[in-house]
Amino acid sequence: MAVVLVGGTAALAAVGLDWSGETDKTARDRVPATTPVTRQTLVETKSESGELGYDAPVTVSARAAGTVTSMAGVGTVIQRGQALFRIDDKPVIVLIGTLPAYRALSSGIEGADVKQFETNLAALGYDGFTVDEEYTGSTASAVREWQEDLGIDETGVVDLGRVVFAAAPLRVETQSASVGAAVQASTAVLSCTGTARVATVELNIGDARLAPVGAAVEVTLPNGKKSAGKVIAAETVVDDSEGGGGDSETTLEVTVSIDDQTALATLDRAAVTVAFTASKRENVLTIPVAALLALAEGGYGVEIVEGASSRVMAVETGLFAGGRVEVSGDGLTEGMTVGVPS
Repeated sequence: MAVVLVGGTAALAAVGLDWSGETDKTARDRVPATTPVTRQTLVETKSESGELGYDAPVTVSARAAGTVTSMAGVGTVIQRGQALFRIDDKPVIVLIGTLPAYRALSSGIEGADVKQFETNLAALGYDGFTVDEEYTGSTASAVREWQEDLGIDETGVVDLGRVVFAAAPLRVETQSASVGAAVQASTAVLSCTGTARVATVELNIGDARLAPVGAAVEVTLPNGKKSAGKVIAAETVVDDSEGGGGDSETTLEVTVSIDDQTALATLDRAAVTVAFTASKRENVLTIPVAALLALAEGGYGVEIVEGASSRVMAVETGLFAGGRVEVSGDGLTEGMTVGVPS
């Protein structure tokens, strides 16, 4: 992606020559170098600092009163069918799905939550039932087998709180409770995340246009390696930490996915740089910024080199990016040769 040129006026002040109205010169008298006019897409970027983290943060709470007898350690990844923690020495199991558990499941129950549970039961290797929205006696038989393997009472009923559904395996971020602690229903036990690495960037609210969800970005890692990414979330955050009626600060917290996850294997909470697209011009004529000439009568031009002679052509400038500038002018075409003054 293109490097941002901050301040178009400053860039222009540093380029070209005052041609004082001259329009025809011998090329060898003035042109130390030449370059073709090219047609391309120009992208102006704005880079902001960000921090590596993990996606999909979620708090996992107890659903019934009891004593925490064990829990997964910080950094542990819990896969489908594994226990996050134990209450009264009974495991709370992670299953994969997007619909939260909201009731006990038993014979005669029907609904999307039944199908989601049965899909997981089948994925764990249990059979003898049909994966559908009906919790039948066959489902209960498979559940009893599962409960036997878990070392809990073989009731054929999935009690509310026995399973936690997550969209993907969970990684333990922090322990909110401790082993031996008495908890009530809704007491936070663990803070978890997904396993994918993401970058979080704080933008001024005025820069919200840079980060629509789905926008492509480029992420630069601490070792200089670059990876493509995408804006996956943008949330307005109001910081009222001053309190006492002071002015609050509103920012935009942007979450960015990172395509090359393997490049992040040795990194934890590292700083990164995220380049957002500020402006983009597709299929335009461009030249190096250094090829622009400041004309005595005002405006800008380029030196068109044709064989042993050259002439100055007035041009209009557009987007500046990556050391190049968008240009247009009467008679200017792709492939023309322009001079680059020293």
